[in-house]
Amino acid sequence: MPTPHYGQPRYRVIADELRSRIENGVIPPGTLLPTESALTVEFGVSRGTIRQAIAALREDHLVATEHGRGTYAKPNQREGELGMVAEFETQNRKVSADPELAALFAVETGTALLEQQTIARQNGRASIVVRTYRPLQSSL
Repeated sequence: MPTPHYGQPRYRVIADELRSRIENGVIPPGTLLPTESALTVEFGVSRGTIRQAIAALREDHLVATEHGRGTYAKPNQREGELGMVAEFETQNRKVSADPELAALFAVETGTALLEQQTIARQNGRASIVVRTYRPLQSSL
């Protein structure tokens, strides 16, 4: 990825792109960011550059990294469209893969998956529900 602004470090450009994805809802709160390996391929940079970009996002409290889980967009309180505070709640549970999920993950129907559900609430009412799934063994 060519640096669009001469003199600006690549990690900063990548951090700005990921920040934009988080703020615009492309990466919803509570959702895992792509892996370091996937980001190195996408942006054409070294793993160290990706780590610097993620560290910059951590400093800005936009993401959190958990050992064995990965880096995810932080579900913080934010101002909504009309000045209402949005609160985020994340829940994890073990589920069995239905035929559609089994096909997506290339596993057998009934294989254990981890379902993460993030609910955004404004004034106590759900405004957004995001569900993500991943193989259970990768969550350890």
